[in-house]
Amino acid sequence: MIKQLTPLIPDYELIDCGDGEKLERFGDYVVRRPEPQAIWRKSLGDRAWREADASFLRDSRSEERGEWRLKPQMPSRWSVTYNYKDMHLCMRLALTSFKHVGIFPEQAANWMFIYDTIEELRQGGIEHPKVLNLFAYTGGASLAARAAGGDVTHVDSVKQVVTWSRENMEHSSLDGIRWIVEDATKFVEREVRRGNRYNGIILDPPAYGRGANGEKWVLEDDICHMLECCAQLLEPHNAFLVFNLYSMGLSSMLARTAVHQAFGAPQTEQMGELYFEDRSHKQIPFGTYYRFRR
Repeated sequence: MIKQLTPLIPDYELIDCGDGEKLERFGDYVVRRPEPQAIWRKSLGDRAWREADASFLRDSRSEERGEWRLKPQMPSRWSVTYNYKDMHLCMRLALTSFKHVGIFPEQAANWMFIYDTIEELRQGGIEHPKVLNLFAYTGGASLAARAAGGDVTHVDSVKQVVTWSRENMEHSSLDGIRWIVEDATKFVEREVRRGNRYNGIILDPPAYGRGANGEKWVLEDDICHMLECCAQLLEPHNAFLVFNLYSMGLSSMLARTAVHQAFGAPQTEQMGELYFEDRSHKQIPFGTYYRFRR
């Protein structure tokens, strides 16, 4: 099933986008960041954009890095919340040199799926479904899985990001997540050798990355091996997969084909784009997703 998803998050709003930028509200603060997919014109005037509390200025020597220009009222850290059923998440945000702020709000659509799926698995007799979150960043999906009662293993290669995730867990009044600072590929290879199994796997790989010891990750080169390892780790029944892609040009159909080759055809599946709409009704995708149940 192809389904485009846009979550409702009161603490987030896409205000405007265009001319290679996006203007967003996270809680009480407005942030201006580059957005290469915003190929159309801005709808709001220059004044609205100049009033942003924080604006990211890209370094001319780097495609990814840059620095922030801040208004006096802009704090170095702040928090946003997200509530769904009995899940109450509190995520700490900060301005990083890679233009990120510590949350991908479009992923709330997957957080709901993860929460609901784990609840159903528990109602079906699996008391604490085992969930593996790879390339887990600041842990929104880990928190959703834990809030639903999952036994969660969170893997990321950057120690500072794992520390950030732990803070988010504590701010959300949760505990018990297993933290792993390691290259994701090395971790899943070891789990395969150990014969471990999981009821859920969340896979959120970047286009490029480095492991804890400098291991190189290139999505197009490495994703098939990663999926093959994950296929050996996922339980054959009472299980789910969430797979996200952020690279421009990679569609959910490509994700579906790669997953089917590694896992086989699932019982039920969904795929599509995760997107938001700005105040002028311009829609922009922030990533593609593929997920299944079996």
